[in-house]
Amino acid sequence: MRRVDDFRLRFGRQELVPIVCGGMGVDISTAGLALEVARLGGIGHISDAMVPTVSDRRFHTHFVKEKAKLYKYNVANSDKSKVLFDLGRLAEATQLHVGRTMEAKRGPGMIFVNCMEKLTMNAPRDTLRVRLTAALDAGIDGITLSAGLHLGSFGLIADHPRFRDAKLGIIVSSLRALQLFLRKNARLDRLPDYVIVEGPLAGGHLGFGADDWATYDLATIVAEIQRYLQAEQLDIPLIPAGGIFTGSDAVAFLENGAAAVQVATRFTVTHECGLPADAKQGYFSSTEDEVVVNTLSPTGYPMRMLTTSPAIGAGNRPNCEAYGYLLDSSGNCAYIDAYNREVARNPTAKKISVKDKTCLCTNMRNFEIWTCGQYVYRLKDTSRRLPDGSWELLTAEHVFRDYQFSTGHEIALPPVLEAVAT
Repeated sequence: MRRVDDFRLRFGRQELVPIVCGGMGVDISTAGLALEVARLGGIGHISDAMVPTVSDRRFHTHFVKEKAKLYKYNVANSDKSKVLFDLGRLAEATQLHVGRTMEAKRGPGMIFVNCMEKLTMNAPRDTLRVRLTAALDAGIDGITLSAGLHLGSFGLIADHPRFRDAKLGIIVSSLRALQLFLRKNARLDRLPDYVIVEGPLAGGHLGFGADDWATYDLATIVAEIQRYLQAEQLDIPLIPAGGIFTGSDAVAFLENGAAAVQVATRFTVTHECGLPADAKQGYFSSTEDEVVVNTLSPTGYPMRMLTTSPAIGAGNRPNCEAYGYLLDSSGNCAYIDAYNREVARNPTAKKISVKDKTCLCTNMRNFEIWTCGQYVYRLKDTSRRLPDGSWELLTAEHVFRDYQFSTGHEIALPPVLEAVAT
């Protein structure tokens, strides 16, 4: 039986282990996790979601505090149109996060940054340009465009000196989305270096409907895109993602022509992952019926998460003065509308509950939205229960090597600890 290690992802002369660790924000895919995957010869992702917050955590900067202080006067105002990001400070935060990560990189792999178009930040075009440009300036190996069609994103950096040097790719969930992207960017004479095809079983935001996601199949979508690229004589590496839980799952795609696979869920319970300990244990103990696709996200995209997520039903006051990453170009966010509606309905209540939307910024920042892949409930099969009832955390290297070398859909458990054995 073939193993993932029997294949290689090729970018020109560079050969990589065909394992990509997805860029989970906010700082769930930490720099440490991405660096470990790169050290082992794969591609590790960091995310630039809420990058000022990430910088404050990593480097003890004060970007969030400074922004909150600047707009403190507007906290009680439902109109957030004046709450803007300082583009210079945004560039500084991005360069810190990306630059320090690249300085620490060791081994033959690569580091990419996941950049979401849906982080509109009250100035969609300007803030996206800054994030992309600053990442390139800081030396990132590649940028993965996610959470949106990104029809104009290549154009934002077409004049950057690294536009044709860095690896640039996009996440799509359909052939149509890829066709739109290629058509829009044809005038730039710059194809994406890779395409990640994210299927309906992926974690976090989905490119499918909340009611019909289960009618789609990753292998079918990948095959359709493969046929199109072959017919158009376009040599673009395809990287399937979503629901690839074992090395054998990955091999099935690689044998059918995929260049690599992207995986994430199994890395959420590693030491290197940024989730707090209680969330990791929540992932381990989850059951299949706790995994849902809902429309709580203000982005307009369906989102897969655990029903045990502390954020579900929370009534956080919008904290746009400190964050505000989902404000559109008019300063609006669907959560603000939902929150104000509940306040109006319950004028004397000390605490309200918002059922239909969640404050994505505050709750993602606090790790209280437990986004997950469809197979998160299988994580308990990858570890060992300790005497105190908790599950043993894994190392990123253990998970990576299991994907790389396993066969027969087997999953290697962590080595038996002496304390457990005795």
